[in-house]
Parts: sequence; C-alpha cells; structure tokens
Amino acid sequence: MPTERDRGGAERMSRRDVARWWTLDYVYAAVRQLATLGRIVRPKPPAAWSRGDPERPTLLLLAGVYEHWSFLRPIGDALAARGHRVRVVHGLGANLLDIGETARRALRALERAQVPAAGWIIVAHSKGGLVGKRMLLAEAAQRVRLRGVVAIATPFGGSRLARFVLDPVLREFDPGSPTIVELANGASVNAHIVSVFGTFDPHVPEGSALDGATNVQVPVAGHFRILAAPETLDAVVDGVERLSVSTNVG
Repeated sequence: MPTERDRGGAERMSRRDVARWWTLDYVYAAVRQLATLGRIVRPKPPAAWSRGDPERPTLLLLAGVYEHWSFLRPIGDALAARGHRVRVVHGLGANLLDIGETARRALRALERAQVPAAGWIIVAHSKGGLVGKRMLLAEAAQRVRLRGVVAIATPFGGSRLARFVLDPVLREFDPGSPTIVELANGASVNAHIVSVFGTFDPHVPEGSALDGATNVQVPVAGHFRILAAPETLDAVVDGVERLSVSTNVG
C-alpha cells in the first residue's frame, strides 16, 4: 500500500475524469445525508458499539463539517464488528462550530466520561481530523489518555478552495487562516496521527499527507466515497492497531 501522496494524480486526470469523480462523490454524500436524516429522530448509537473489548482503546468518531455523527455510521459499524468499542459526542450537530470550540467541547465530554483503561483513539473524517489534532495539542489530552487520531481525507494544510466560498464555516479551511497555521505549527503531535487519503480528493487538492505522521494512500478517489471503500476500512483498522500500541500523548 503506498504511503506517500500521489502529488500529480489530479493533474494527470482529464477534465471528464475529474467531473465524474465530483459527481460520484456528491451522489455518495447525498445518499449518506438522506440516511442520516432518517436517523435523526433516534440519534443513539447502536447498542453493538458498546460491546467491544475493554482491553482495547475506545474509539471516538468525529465527523466532518455539515456531517452528523451518523454520517460515519458505516465506519462505526465496521469497527464495532472488529471488536472495538465506539463512542460519539452528542450535541455537536452538523459540526458547524469552529475547530477550536469543537475540540474543547469534545475534550470536556471525554473528561466527564470514565477514562478507559486503554485510553481513547479518535477516528475522524475531514474537519474531524483537524478537531482531533487540536485535541491532541491540548493539555487535557494526557488526562483523558488520548493516544492519537486516525484521520480520513483531512485537510491538514487547508484547502485553497476555501478562499472562493462565502460561508465562514468553510473559510476556516483557508491555508492562511489562523486555525490552519496554528495546527500546522503543532507538529509535536504528528507522530500520533495516521492520515488516510485517496488518489484524488476534489475538496482537498493539496492532499492530506502530513509530515511526521503515518501517511497511507488507498486506491480510491473522492472526499466522501473513500469512507465506503473496503481499503479505507483496512487502513483505519491498521491505524487503530498502530496507535493502540503507542504511548499516550504527552
């Protein structure tokens, strides 16, 4: 499995290929959002998510912007089926708060919960990966035994596309924004991050490779469709296992 970003992938694609991947990506996202809407009336995670091995780290799911936690339900179901306990933070809605505030709320939730003997590992998509890194940089990370983050399609260096949107929620991803610059400077925790990304991401043209992290490229294109790929699940499981034997942050 490749471990470095295919920097020229997007450039080698034809415009037709790029348009096709954009279309397929949004079709997948739309289907998942419709499934999410159908579950909003009962937003409790499945009971099976709490039945995993207590000797393993507990996994915390963090979704991306405009995503309810149940957007990641296929990932949670698959990880629970592999014997992991899976948790979510209620009250984050569609993840529209800024990255710093979201990280603070998630950490407060972990501090209120019983700290697992084997600690926590965050499994996140897109913005959720940035929130996870901000949590790793916080003083509370050691108190809650946070081991690391497995991030899928996360714009660690931002996305230049954010400069062309008016929505302030998305403008936070501008590579020059204070948040992205601050996180980029926080390289001390990069060794506790596994970054999983595809061959082409229409939302993150810069790619998701992160210096000092474990970078894993899977043979899948898309920002959302990557979540459903078996190769992604395998990479996430491998990432969780890697972080499970590492020391806690700090």
